[in-house]
Amino acid sequence: MPGKYTLTYFPVRGRGEATRMLLADQKQEWTEDVVTGEIWQKGDLKKSCVFGQVPRFQDGDFVLVQSNAILRHLARNHGLYGQDAREATLLDMVNDGVEDLRVKYARLIYQNYDAGKAEYIEALPAQLRPFENLLAQNDGGKGFIVGKKISFVDYNLLDILQLHLVLAPNCLDSFPLLAAYVQRLNARPHLKTYLESEGRKQRPINGNGKQ
Repeated sequence: MPGKYTLTYFPVRGRGEATRMLLADQKQEWTEDVVTGEIWQKGDLKKSCVFGQVPRFQDGDFVLVQSNAILRHLARNHGLYGQDAREATLLDMVNDGVEDLRVKYARLIYQNYDAGKAEYIEALPAQLRPFENLLAQNDGGKGFIVGKKISFVDYNLLDILQLHLVLAPNCLDSFPLLAAYVQRLNARPHLKTYLESEGRKQRPINGNGKQ
């Protein structure tokens, strides 16, 4: 149903991008409600969000905030939460790992980019190794992060890996399974169309120009 979904967020990729990739790959239409600095400063939108932050997501008359809750909601509605309770729990575990890395990335980008970039990149292999190991344990790394079907975590993990490939283009050189995983997901037809779209290319990665 066109217009069923609305994503309210700043004009950046940020914490809205995994949701966008999921929707695009699942052939879902959505509306972008772009939050300018002026709109945010007025304060009305912030007050309307439970935790005072965006992204804000509308599914019909159902309104959500918190990016990971949004992903999980869509996962339940589109069969992207594993085949059984065991897989769902593993997906929650991996998603928490992605969130840990995203928080570290955001701290670098917004608080310590110039002074901390070199040290961050030096420490990055230790942060990426668990995901390589998890891939290896699932069908030898030939498919998805958990199970035999794509899940909400695959979009979240793909997003954070794409971010790090911009930050440190050689970061996956020592992780062949992750490198192949990124290429494989990027090539999914509907996702590829979105990733190569002008709207996506023109949307900044982060709000402060660092990447």
